[in-house]
Amino acid sequence: MKKNPRLLDSFLSMVEYEQASAYIRSWTNRQPEFGLILGSGLGQASSIMKDDAIIPYADIPHWPISTVLGHEGRLHLGSIGNHFGIVMEGRVHYLEGYRMGQVALPVRVMKLLGVKNLIITNAAGGLNQSFKGGDLMLIRDHINLLGMAGFDPLRGPNDENFGTRYPDMSSVYDTELLKLAHRAAKEANLQVREGTYICILGPSYSTPADLRLLTMFGADAVGMSTVPEAITAHHAGIRILGISCITDMNENSLEHEAVLESAARIGSRLKKLLEKFFEYLPVDTNKNSH
Repeated sequence: MKKNPRLLDSFLSMVEYEQASAYIRSWTNRQPEFGLILGSGLGQASSIMKDDAIIPYADIPHWPISTVLGHEGRLHLGSIGNHFGIVMEGRVHYLEGYRMGQVALPVRVMKLLGVKNLIITNAAGGLNQSFKGGDLMLIRDHINLLGMAGFDPLRGPNDENFGTRYPDMSSVYDTELLKLAHRAAKEANLQVREGTYICILGPSYSTPADLRLLTMFGADAVGMSTVPEAITAHHAGIRILGISCITDMNENSLEHEAVLESAARIGSRLKKLLEKFFEYLPVDTNKNSH
């Protein structure tokens, strides 16, 4: 497909991705094999990492800065068990006013750094009435409501260095990683759910009529993140595990501070699951030092 030069100024290019990755690479001579994105109120899970370095997002060229309460905005480089990788303590959302390409930038930078597996977490509202607040839901599939409305992270000129123009989305979440997560949960004596996550724009929470419609769509949990990152990672050939922390069941009026408090309570269960998951995740023997 021919590139339209008039569009290029509106979208990020390989130059921005490479400048960001070069800065991060300057902090380590080790190649990260995994990425972990921690959602609203879940930053405490970063404590399972033995840090080599902590970099404020504001220091990384072109890296979007988190503006939402509950997202610290720091990048951790270090190890979880025998695995070296990147942990994002907080993310940005499209609702903050960023372009979708900026939301996707961290994932594409991870790809350039060598990340093979990406674990994406979020705080979500429960829609499936068999769920309860405090549950962990492994994401089996998602509904890209933002994309259906025209806000897709792959919109714009396609860079074949990352993936094809029209990527297949029939299996976004890796089945092997999903099996490992179930095994980890069983060994850690944690009950986990499995279901479909739907992404809405926000920042306003859903009305009761909205929630009825989302449930009719077949969604088990709803949130304002994750899907753009998952699409970007899948497009780039990165394997994905998604985990939703069900902070509430949308039964009462919601405030963001209450969601953060609930996420913090669930955080200890998420840490336990992740610690066991990384014990079972095979070490990448093909990684190279820079």
